Amino acid sequence: MAPVAATSACRFESTTAASGPQGIVTQEDFIEAEQTVAAYVSAQRDAADAFVVACFSDPGVARARNASGGKPVLGLGETGLHAAIRRGKRVGVVAIADAAIPRHMRYWAQLGLRDLVVGERALNLRVDQSGDPALAWNSMREAGRQLRDVVGADVLLLGCAGMADLHARLESALQMPVVEPCVAAAAEVIRLLDDGGR
Repeated sequence: MAPVAATSACRFESTTAASGPQGIVTQEDFIEAEQTVAAYVSAQRDAADAFVVACFSDPGVARARNASGGKPVLGLGETGLHAAIRRGKRVGVVAIADAAIPRHMRYWAQLGLRDLVVGERALNLRVDQSGDPALAWNSMREAGRQLRDVVGADVLLLGCAGMADLHARLESALQMPVVEPCVAAAAEVIRLLDDGGR
């Protein structure tokens, strides 16, 4: 979020959960993280003006919104998809693992946006490997190429916060818009707070 935060009066503070899964891949991971996120937001709601759940699967976002005292709670998945839709009509998602894709698709349908996602392709790496150029780059470039050339995506959405450092490289290599969801979420938080939290 640093590129956006540097141009704003907003101050972003990051907190890593002390418990829960190392990354969200399976539905079981999601359920475990959901409880952790909602409890954290409930406990910290007087300490922040807004919250960003920095995980593409948006675990606990819906529950956290109920616990936030009316303060904005954003997830990378929903915010990133909305940002991608503003840049293209056919969104392709570079996912972390095949196991995550069915959950993503259910979520896009729940948001009423499933028809705008033309496909997802996975790196099939651990979350902590998703931004490592030596491990992730070739798979990421190939996933993006397939999304562009095989299913016709005109914008890509990175499906893990860990992929952030490879965003510009992928955009340059494929010559197409690539949305990095951390930047999208930071920009949306700033917009919401500038609008009075609406």
